[in-house]
Amino acid sequence: MSNYRVPEENYYTKEHEWTLVDENVATVGITEYAQNSLGEVVYVELPEEGDKVTQNSAFGVVESVKAVSDLLAPVSGTVVEVNNTLLDDTGMINDDPMNEGWLIRIEMDTEKELAILMRAPDYKKLIAEESK
Repeated sequence: MSNYRVPEENYYTKEHEWTLVDENVATVGITEYAQNSLGEVVYVELPEEGDKVTQNSAFGVVESVKAVSDLLAPVSGTVVEVNNTLLDDTGMINDDPMNEGWLIRIEMDTEKELAILMRAPDYKKLIAEESK
């Protein structure tokens, strides 16, 4: 099994984003597994506060020394907060992708979309398969 943190309270996508829901606001970031796979993140492009995002559609880009990857919204809604610190210092994504390196907060249109996201046990299975 992996040594990656996979908090039980989070939701996960197949594209390795995590989502932590507090009432109707979803905090979104990339998982430790994603950060490790990407390598050192050197650039991130994020939406503006007030932008609308749609589940499974790109809301930004993360660029590492290895690859450029689209960031896909785990839920639909309105961006209510952006972690602008990351625009100047992507180091937080590398050092702490599951906490300080969060990307955006989305006011969700509906909680129903959470049903298609993975919970921790399924996400652990996914990264175990991908790690083989």
